[in-house]
Amino acid sequence: MIFVTTAVTAQAQEKLRVYTAWPEPFSAPLFKAFTKQTGIEIQFVRQSAGELLARLQAERSNPQADVMFGGPADTFHAAKNAGLLEPYKGPGWAATPDIYKDPQGFYTGFARLTIVFMTNAAFLKEKKLSAPTSWADLLNPVYRNQIQTADARTSGTAMTRLLSIYYAFGQDEAKALDYQKKLNANVQSYTKSGAGGAIPVAMGQAAVALLHTVEALETKKKGYDVVITAPKEGVVEGIEGMAMIKGAKNRELAARFLDWAASPAMQDLFVANSIFVLPAHPQAKPEPEMAEMMKAVKLYQVDLEWAGANRKRLVDQWVNEVAR
Repeated sequence: MIFVTTAVTAQAQEKLRVYTAWPEPFSAPLFKAFTKQTGIEIQFVRQSAGELLARLQAERSNPQADVMFGGPADTFHAAKNAGLLEPYKGPGWAATPDIYKDPQGFYTGFARLTIVFMTNAAFLKEKKLSAPTSWADLLNPVYRNQIQTADARTSGTAMTRLLSIYYAFGQDEAKALDYQKKLNANVQSYTKSGAGGAIPVAMGQAAVALLHTVEALETKKKGYDVVITAPKEGVVEGIEGMAMIKGAKNRELAARFLDWAASPAMQDLFVANSIFVLPAHPQAKPEPEMAEMMKAVKLYQVDLEWAGANRKRLVDQWVNEVAR
């Protein structure tokens, strides 16, 4: 296992080890800001949320990291249920609204986002189509072998998709599963990470990707001709969490990081670094484009207790009955 380091000064001596599900372009600037402010070096490993959950389970008897940062809250709830996290109620936890944190302090949300459809504009023009605005639109045969979306075995984005479909279909598991089977017929590939479909769609190698807003808006900002839409039936509001890992060897450093990451000062860095998420702290500045997008999207609040308890079952069901 290789940790990436954020040491930016010769004075940085203390070391905090972090597992993060956030891609390096988003997480590294935040970690460097923490190091610059505190002198505490961060060594981090980036993997998808499902992979990090499996890593924590494998390292249960000898934890190799102190903090898990980023990834959907349902992943943190599953980690809590598995006894992999340690509760921590610092000042940031207290200032975070109740709907974005675990009441027992096992994790705290620091950002909000959701998933959207990102479609290649040239494909739409060629096929004389409007961008999809319904889950049903993705079943159109014109998208056969043209959709990329994340693999539920590894990606937290995939869980946001599964939960969004579940809620959009009235929390009817049978209907949600039937839809996923039909959608599978149009899927070109399931990517290891949630962001995996961004470049293929941007380059015209696929027509549609189901992505988190952060990757879709970043792709558009880079100048790729893509159209971002959301399904009218709705999607779930994703909560990006962070937590202290049970048995953390650097507990004091972990607490300092969690306090910092829950603060408005840290969450204001989303705007400064063009990270298209909304802050969880009510006093932090929302990114304007992201805020407008979220206003226009029908959002469901996830029952995280249910999602965390059923996460493994839903993934197994997807593997055995959808993506086989």
